Amino acid sequence: MAPKCQSPLPPQKKKPRPPPAQGLEETSASAGLPKKGEKEQQEAIEHIDEVQNEIDRLNEQASEEILKVEQKYNKLRQPFFQKRSELIAKIPNFWVTTFVNHPQVSALLGEEDEEALHYLTRVEVTEFEDIKSGYRIDFYFDENPYFENKVLSKEFHLNESGDPSSKSTEIKWKSGKDLTKRSSQTQNKASRKRQHEEPESFFTWFTDHSDAGADELGEVIKDDIWPNPLQYYLVPDMDDEEGEGEEDDDDDEEEEGLEDIDEEGDEDEGEEDEDDDEGEEGEEDEGEDD
Repeated sequence: MAPKCQSPLPPQKKKPRPPPAQGLEETSASAGLPKKGEKEQQEAIEHIDEVQNEIDRLNEQASEEILKVEQKYNKLRQPFFQKRSELIAKIPNFWVTTFVNHPQVSALLGEEDEEALHYLTRVEVTEFEDIKSGYRIDFYFDENPYFENKVLSKEFHLNESGDPSSKSTEIKWKSGKDLTKRSSQTQNKASRKRQHEEPESFFTWFTDHSDAGADELGEVIKDDIWPNPLQYYLVPDMDDEEGEGEEDDDDDEEEEGLEDIDEEGDEDEGEEDEDDDEGEEGEEDEGEDD
């Protein structure tokens, strides 16, 4: 299993600290510390602050070095991602199967979402060159009865001030095929009838920009599915496993039943043998009497 490719954290910002000497006398007096130790404590606090500054400096340097390494290997991975996409294209329904088998993504898929995703032929995740500023996810579709777009994309950005934002392709739905509206209508009817509600359509994700900094689906696709989608494509069908388990249980019960019958048969044969032995002994006794 390939390791997850997670983007390094941006350089840590140094947190402001109060001057070491501020309030020391009050602290010492309230704690009942002897005044003769105040000078040594003051010096220790100043030295701790200096050491902490060095630690912060090294942390910032490490973040910069990690970012450079990640940028280097991100470029080296691209030809392999391209080769993998070409091989995946030879497997029908690879991506819809992968999404359905993923526990978090499958929870967002309604029946019609799955039907639409059967036309999904390729998925690509592209991290921006500096990596830390964001990424883009592209979904490539064959001609389908739901929308006109050949490619649907969603981008996530982090500006210099650290504020996240996102933007996406406007989906050009075909007449009467807007799954986002149909999902809303289905949910309203279901709530009135107190029936189980269908999940909100997967495609509403493309129009939801309310919390770009905590986009769970985007993070799952980028950090969990994209590094190794094969692991989810190969997840066995739970229904098949349950069916096999039931068959195994039935077989076990049949075997147990046969064993019980055999044991009862053995017991009956044992009783018959005992009767025969008793009969033979009786005949021998009669012979001796004669």
